[in-house]
Amino acid sequence: MFVSSRKQIDAYNKVGLETGVDGANPYRLITMLLDGAIFSLGRAAQALREKRIGEKGKEISMAIDIISSGLQASIDLKAGGEIAERLNSLYDYMCTRLLHANLHSDLAAIQEVSSLLGEIKAGWEEIANDPAVASRNKVSA
Repeated sequence: MFVSSRKQIDAYNKVGLETGVDGANPYRLITMLLDGAIFSLGRAAQALREKRIGEKGKEISMAIDIISSGLQASIDLKAGGEIAERLNSLYDYMCTRLLHANLHSDLAAIQEVSSLLGEIKAGWEEIANDPAVASRNKVSA
């Protein structure tokens, strides 16, 4: 369902998050990206509450970049079938909602996307913590 681990690592590094991903399996890489997007949205929400509009925009832009250039870019639509297509559509929806949130200072939209990312993250963590799955998908350094 997802493209090669090297592409995930490159996508992760591209969006400017902390590195240290060389030993992570593909599932852990995805959860790291999700963590980064959720963190940025938390900072965006706080900035919005404090009327720091420039920082709000920067953090929302970071979250959009993580979603589109990291998470969405790692989806292999050919191998992933319907699940991959639905996840791709969900990421499109999230980016659209975040653009709306940025333009209209809509805290509810930021919280909605953060909640959706949290649900996806919980699923990925469950997969990543399954020893049978994790051992089959280690990224070699």
